[in-house]
Amino acid sequence: MPRVDAFLKLGTAQGASDIHLAVGVPPMLRMTGELMPIRFRDLAEAELASYVAEILTKHQAELFKAGKDLDFSYVSEDGGRFRVNIFRKETGVGAVFRTIPSEVPSLDSLQLPQVLRTLLDQHQGMILVTGATGTGKSTTLAAMINELNQTRALNIISLEDPIEVVHPSQKSQVIQREYSTHVPSFAEGVRAAMREDPDVILVGEMRDAETIRMAMTAAETGHLVLGTLHTSSAVKTIDRLIDALPIEEREQTKSFLSQSLLAVITQTLVRKVDSRARRAVCEIMVMNRAIGKLIQTDQTHQIPSQLQTGRDLGMQLLDQALLAGVQSKELDPDDAASYAIDRKPFQRYLTQIDPRPGLDTLRG
Repeated sequence: MPRVDAFLKLGTAQGASDIHLAVGVPPMLRMTGELMPIRFRDLAEAELASYVAEILTKHQAELFKAGKDLDFSYVSEDGGRFRVNIFRKETGVGAVFRTIPSEVPSLDSLQLPQVLRTLLDQHQGMILVTGATGTGKSTTLAAMINELNQTRALNIISLEDPIEVVHPSQKSQVIQREYSTHVPSFAEGVRAAMREDPDVILVGEMRDAETIRMAMTAAETGHLVLGTLHTSSAVKTIDRLIDALPIEEREQTKSFLSQSLLAVITQTLVRKVDSRARRAVCEIMVMNRAIGKLIQTDQTHQIPSQLQTGRDLGMQLLDQALLAGVQSKELDPDDAASYAIDRKPFQRYLTQIDPRPGLDTLRG
């Protein structure tokens, strides 16, 4: 058994989201968003390098020796599944293992808003799940694929980097392809998928202009496209998509967004009131005529007011979702307030003094 498996087993048993291994410090677990060292000696450079070498294929070892960072999925001897990033830094090798749920998550188990089910009833268009790294975007997308897999007879093609949750085909056929293993790029993966009779295409990361362009084409030509961006709000997501493509394509991009973008779900992970776990809290923008007009007329800064008043369509600002979670005593009020743009409504619920007075009028 690879020696690293012992740390992974411990992390999984403790409910850690990530296991960090670095030279000069003991192994660390990310527990409800915070890093905690385990009782173990500081890792030496040669020791950690040998741990890593035990789980690499010959090809991966050659790439790493040539100076490449590695991203791949790893299944431990006891069946645990992890997304792995291995890299070099000043003191030597470093590795981060992200735990992947052993069971395919559902929308209900993640306590995601019911409007997501309504959105998944659509047959074409684009749904984007956005947020910072480590906010559970991949898990939310896995739950969305699971919902489609269980309820509709579709051909679902999922492009991932790397493959995380494995989806056995149920009512749908689910084809999972991995960046660099099965396709050379996300753009090429989307291009190939469009020749494979897809109903749904999941684009694991829309990281460049060509991928965005191909995903937009797929959404316009009769497919449901699910994708991710590293953006922190609906407004920033729309602005990112417009700015990602050349100026001469700007009007065409705005037209696509107003007609084919179905929704933007922006999420963060917030500690529950018992501090033993976190759950996703979402800002939701559902496209309607008013938002489409704001995009066409370069007034995206007014979109938040549409989210605030669009509850009948399932829309909500992040602050509204955070406050509702605090008021229902589901979310830790101090943690929830730390993610809010306007913290004044949270003051009566806080157990700690807000260390950042005077910032509640700032807007992201």
